[in-house]
Amino acid sequence: MSQTLYLNSNTAIINFNQGYPNNSQEILNSNSFKQLVDGYLEQAPRSVMRDLKEICKENNLRESIIELARHLYVYKLEDIDHPLMANPKLVSRLVEEIYVYWREFQRCSIVHLGKKSKSELINFIDADTQFNNTILRFYRLLQEKVQGRKNKIYRQLKAGTNAAITLIEKQNLVPEDYTEFRKLHFVDSVLLHSPLILHPKTNKREGHFQETNTNPIKGLELRKDEFYCYPAKIGSLLAYVYFHKDFIFSGISLSNLFELVTTEEINSRKPDIMIAFGVKDGTDDMTFHIDDKNEMVVAKIAYQPTIEYFGYMKKIMLTAYNVFMMNRGWLPIHGSMVNVYLNNKEKVGIAFMGDSGAGKSEIIEELTNIGSDHISHMDVIFDDMGVFHEVDGKIVAQGTEVGAFVRLDDLDRGLPYQQMDRSIFMNPESSTNARVIVPVSDYQTVSSDHVVDYFLYANNYDNQIGTSFFDSIDDAKDTFVQGRRMAMATTHEVGLSTSYFANPFGPLQKQDVCDPLIDKYFKVMNESSVKVGQVYTNLGVANKEEDALKKSAQAVLDLLQSK
Repeated sequence: MSQTLYLNSNTAIINFNQGYPNNSQEILNSNSFKQLVDGYLEQAPRSVMRDLKEICKENNLRESIIELARHLYVYKLEDIDHPLMANPKLVSRLVEEIYVYWREFQRCSIVHLGKKSKSELINFIDADTQFNNTILRFYRLLQEKVQGRKNKIYRQLKAGTNAAITLIEKQNLVPEDYTEFRKLHFVDSVLLHSPLILHPKTNKREGHFQETNTNPIKGLELRKDEFYCYPAKIGSLLAYVYFHKDFIFSGISLSNLFELVTTEEINSRKPDIMIAFGVKDGTDDMTFHIDDKNEMVVAKIAYQPTIEYFGYMKKIMLTAYNVFMMNRGWLPIHGSMVNVYLNNKEKVGIAFMGDSGAGKSEIIEELTNIGSDHISHMDVIFDDMGVFHEVDGKIVAQGTEVGAFVRLDDLDRGLPYQQMDRSIFMNPESSTNARVIVPVSDYQTVSSDHVVDYFLYANNYDNQIGTSFFDSIDDAKDTFVQGRRMAMATTHEVGLSTSYFANPFGPLQKQDVCDPLIDKYFKVMNESSVKVGQVYTNLGVANKEEDALKKSAQAVLDLLQSK
């Protein structure tokens, strides 16, 4: 049976279908409050535990604290007769620390639509708002009672939840080989209290995803009360991501990055990609498989604490996407692309390629900073992964995501597509790879074809400034395929490294498929008007010029204006 409050590690899930408190009295009488106090006592400071045991003697500590809370709720401070009131400083500390303990959880409410709710829910947003207000009122009631006066300063923090989702069973066209997946609930709506600040215990991705000849998800039986499905549009593809509830905030974070699929599309179209994320099978698998029979790519990520880092969920999705698109004959590009609209009305499509930390996003950001007098606006086509394909002898590109998952320290110069009040931050206080997920584009723009005029490799290791172009297409292919970059602490790698076609998310694993595609597309670029070269970002260069990136961005701007 589902429980009202589920706590695991740093995640709390409140099941509104099992009821939620409408007032302070209901909080005091709830099993969830008992569960919360137990959790606090398990990690309470030694000094607190020492004082509690000394005052409460043989009494149950949890019951003593809850009884005190009831007295604070009912009586005037001077009328309370409870042993703990002999130490007012301890009581004040308990109120504050239990509240802080609760707020340190990443808290999400869920509502299963189509079920009768014990709380007689009308609207999940209204329910979430009411729950937040109830928790905040309860805390303030106890806190002000203990201090003996009203506060002079109030901070309207989200005391109840950080996010909310609705879940529902939907008719779907999941193939018969995966019948067990049909019964699982889809995420139907998402509510974010943004800016949303998350604190995953890891902030780096390690290892590569491996192809397996054995279907890793066929025959899996995932429990309905443990796994939810986020149906995502990755470019023009449809992906079902079934995630364990312990990683619910990774699933929720997808809403800032991938368009949520409509009910009509779920009813009328089979998925191209299916992923089971957080499978408790005792392995450390990170595998994908091409299901030729059902014309799908499927994948599994086994349950490990480290996969709480959002990069694991995002990158397995993009790996499956890239493998699918290569089978279609399209070429995956690990990079970024923008359409630059100059003040003279001319539009220029420029794509940058490079592995993590190469500077493909940074050069666009710097271009925006210096180009305000010459650039009308930019459309972001992709900021991490896109694909090239050929239309009438021209190279055109599509994107994959409507958002960007970028390092926070890249956002310190007044950057191009900041929407900070709608963002999701991950470990923003960290000095290593703090991240933010920012909405940057719309699905129509991302999923449409865009002509590529320039294709530049983001070189972060050579101590040069500006741009350069290759003497031959073979030289160009050598540089792009070698995929060199100076690692920038975004993964486990350090120093100068290489990665096949700068893309460890599909091309690396399927080089036999990718090699002829590279030959084909570079030949088309050579025969058409696409200019192929390098831009020197200097991000991995020791003792670089202070304004090296700015000078290289100026060189790019000069290129665009001279087209």
